[in-house]
Amino acid sequence: MAMAVEEGEQDHKFCNEYFVMNPKDGGFWDLFGLLFSCNVEQNKYVDCTEGLKVMGLRRRWILVISILAQKILLFFATPLAWIGLVFETLLNLVLDDSNLATLLLNLLRGKLVLPDKTSAAYRSSIGNIDTRLELDETIKPGDSRYCGALSAMAAKLSYETEITGRWSFSISMIFGMAFMFQDKMEDPELIVVAFRGTEPFDADAWITDVEISWYDFESLGKVHGGFMKALGLQKGKGWPKEIEQKENDKRLYAYYTVREKLREILKKNEKAKVIVTGHSLGGALATLFPAVLALHKEDWILKRFEGVYTFGQPRVGDEKLGEHMTKQFKDHDVKYFRYVYCNDMVPRLPYDDKTLLFKHFGTCIYFNSFYQGQVVVEEPNKNYFSLVRTVPMMLNANWEMLRSFIIGYMKGPCYCEGWFLRLFRAVGLLVPGLSAHGPQDYVNASRLGFTLLPLQLPDPTPEGPKIN
Repeated sequence: MAMAVEEGEQDHKFCNEYFVMNPKDGGFWDLFGLLFSCNVEQNKYVDCTEGLKVMGLRRRWILVISILAQKILLFFATPLAWIGLVFETLLNLVLDDSNLATLLLNLLRGKLVLPDKTSAAYRSSIGNIDTRLELDETIKPGDSRYCGALSAMAAKLSYETEITGRWSFSISMIFGMAFMFQDKMEDPELIVVAFRGTEPFDADAWITDVEISWYDFESLGKVHGGFMKALGLQKGKGWPKEIEQKENDKRLYAYYTVREKLREILKKNEKAKVIVTGHSLGGALATLFPAVLALHKEDWILKRFEGVYTFGQPRVGDEKLGEHMTKQFKDHDVKYFRYVYCNDMVPRLPYDDKTLLFKHFGTCIYFNSFYQGQVVVEEPNKNYFSLVRTVPMMLNANWEMLRSFIIGYMKGPCYCEGWFLRLFRAVGLLVPGLSAHGPQDYVNASRLGFTLLPLQLPDPTPEGPKIN
């Protein structure tokens, strides 16, 4: 929604500075002006602090690319949703009938049954990439791999609508953004909050990913605006500690809904601990959730956190945010581990350079394509786009395709990869790092990778090692 400068100032009075993009509001000449003028304040595509200038052609070029990407996604939002519906239905038809041959046979017999999207047997596109639902039976509570493996599976399951079996749900699908559940078979005292990542055919989620906006909070630093809005940032209010919804307002805000449920559970069960996790966009929300808890002085909830585990998480803010959250995690004894698999492009975005100033923080556990893990400060090739790395990334994508045919024989039947995942890996041959973002490799890394890591991993703070 377009706003005048005065209205924008009032709307964002909760922060020091802000820069918010409005892809619906401008036209061609506004795009041209955004590229060649540093005075972005009057541009229809931008809502920002009065007098804010964007210096440097490179930075403004990135803003133009972001606007164009958002406009394309807005234009194709409805057909993309329909394509996704048809595609998921076809995938579930094949899944329900075991294979394509049986599907065709049932079609000829007139016995074809359309999948029920509300059924626990229905799988999302992500769920069809990796169909596993259960944890590795060899990984039990107390194992150094347990929290990571549990978090990876929970992050993957957050893409589904319904899941049966060992999983006991406290909250199911909070505004399409999060699940809260327990592993009732192994560790019922451990509460898992899993934020949903970007679904392949959800234009709104992709817009959140490609949006380059930020809010500068006095106590937090600069934080990615799209992720903040996805978590539940209140328009015109920011992050009030409590919100009052009007009677006809049926929206659920992920942060407030999860926090309220956690308050209830943790007050009833003094032994309960919390893990927060997410894949992709979900990883960004999982990182920012405790940041807002800290902003609201919810120290008693943070002290019940076992850890924050993210998989393929993009950067969420600047260096000041990283320093603030590192201190909060240290003060409340919260472990924070950021998993990065091989050439996954998403953890390398938005750029960490003098143009955008986004930075990761915490402990990065990096896995190569053999699932060999190592603890690093920053993943290799931190900004992804590199001519020097192009050929090695393409060779690695070819190895991942080959590996998909043999990993089941090497590691066991639960690591077998189906035709849809191999199709996804074929896309990765053209865009190395895209197929590396899938949940399959993160689940594999959480199960296999820690056998190659020491049992004692470094603490996310400078204090020293701590046993997971």
